[in-house]
Amino acid sequence: MIIWIASYPKSGNTWIRALLSAYLFSEDGKFNFNLLKNIEQFSSKYFLSNIKDNLNYQERISKNWIPSQKEINKDKKIHLFKTHNAICSINGHKFTDKLNTIGGIYIVRDPRNLILSISHHYGLNFEEAYNFLTNKRKIIFPVNHEKKEQKVPEDFNFLGDWSSHYQSWKNVNFCPIKIIKYEDILIDDKKIFISILEFLSKFFKIQLNKKKISNAINSTSFKKLSQMENKEGFEESVFLKKVNKKIKFFNLGKKNNWKKSLDDITIKKVENSFRNDMKELNYL
Repeated sequence: MIIWIASYPKSGNTWIRALLSAYLFSEDGKFNFNLLKNIEQFSSKYFLSNIKDNLNYQERISKNWIPSQKEINKDKKIHLFKTHNAICSINGHKFTDKLNTIGGIYIVRDPRNLILSISHHYGLNFEEAYNFLTNKRKIIFPVNHEKKEQKVPEDFNFLGDWSSHYQSWKNVNFCPIKIIKYEDILIDDKKIFISILEFLSKFFKIQLNKKKISNAINSTSFKKLSQMENKEGFEESVFLKKVNKKIKFFNLGKKNNWKKSLDDITIKKVENSFRNDMKELNYL
């Protein structure tokens, strides 16, 4: 059965994956980028070849969601997967269901800071980043690391806007979903990480080891991840054709502060668009 590590893009998914992969898939809890392969993105790699290509990409992707998850779950083991997909249906095809998913961890982030991160990551101005967050039909696709963009239809993620994405995971009723605020990880990463491990212990056996927890937290600090990216590169960083270079993935960390960097007009637009959710999450 599948446990999802889910989020809207640039909300801390990679940080949580790094913490979990260091703790669950290493002997000492010390992180390296190769460990992330243990919590891969759910994508076309897992899709079934018997679903033919004479369908449009939305139909082909959505038809593959449940059959491929059934195939994955045939081994009756626990599988951790990353996704940016909303919990949605396309032409009656659900992203997942109670027969294939037993739980999820959803990371949510203040949309005012998301404007800054999305702007940097995708090479957008603030207006374009705002339009990204408020697009109810928003879809993202991977970009290869060459000097050209390459769309891989089966790897599209169906996001929608920030609010509907958050609500789709919050309102899952067929399995438990643990919702984590990115800002709470910044305040007390140890407390949040332990709470994640305790949540996962409902599904499989986990022993809490203080030394290993400490190693996982220390080796996945923003400073360490940024230094690692500078030294080794990071395959999940995006190559932007318009600037002809890769964009640094681990860019600002705690220095990403909307109060200092975001203009008043954009702040008001974001707050007006997402007021109810932001109040619910104590962002307002």
